[in-house]
Amino acid sequence: MPATSSVLLSSLPNADEHLPYYTRYISTVPAGDVLATLESQLQETTSLLRGIGEENAAYRYAPGKWSVKEVIGHVLDAERVFSYRALCAARGETAPLPSFEQDDYVANGNFDGRTLDSLIDELTAVRRSTLALFRSMDDTALARRVVASSAPVTARALAWILAGHERHHQRILREHYLTR
Repeated sequence: MPATSSVLLSSLPNADEHLPYYTRYISTVPAGDVLATLESQLQETTSLLRGIGEENAAYRYAPGKWSVKEVIGHVLDAERVFSYRALCAARGETAPLPSFEQDDYVANGNFDGRTLDSLIDELTAVRRSTLALFRSMDDTALARRVVASSAPVTARALAWILAGHERHHQRILREHYLTR
């Protein structure tokens, strides 16, 4: 049986649990169990990506924009960073955690040198790991805070941020990459 509380993970985090910036992600997540949303997103995102296909995975909708593969790489990096922050919060870490510069991570990720299938496989593995992590947390762990990017955030808020961040990038893929 999972340690998580369906009540705690089914209600939106309070405004004091995250930076106001993250409201743009959290507000896009449907009401209900955020872990169920994270689980269903895996199927949604992998189906979306398979529909793009390898032949279109290097596409950039404008100069200086990320390719489809780089968008996936960014989603992977962000999920790992947010999950690590959630782990640190849950375990009571007291040292502040650094921010991450997404453009530098993408530039150094060599995502365009990989196949789309390898990125989809990695996305699946990372999401399963994320779900296992959050399912292992009890209410006390979910409510703990860590300082990340110079601001406090709860483990629970990070689950919602993760879901909203992925929804954000699903929308970008649909609007900018699939409309050509």
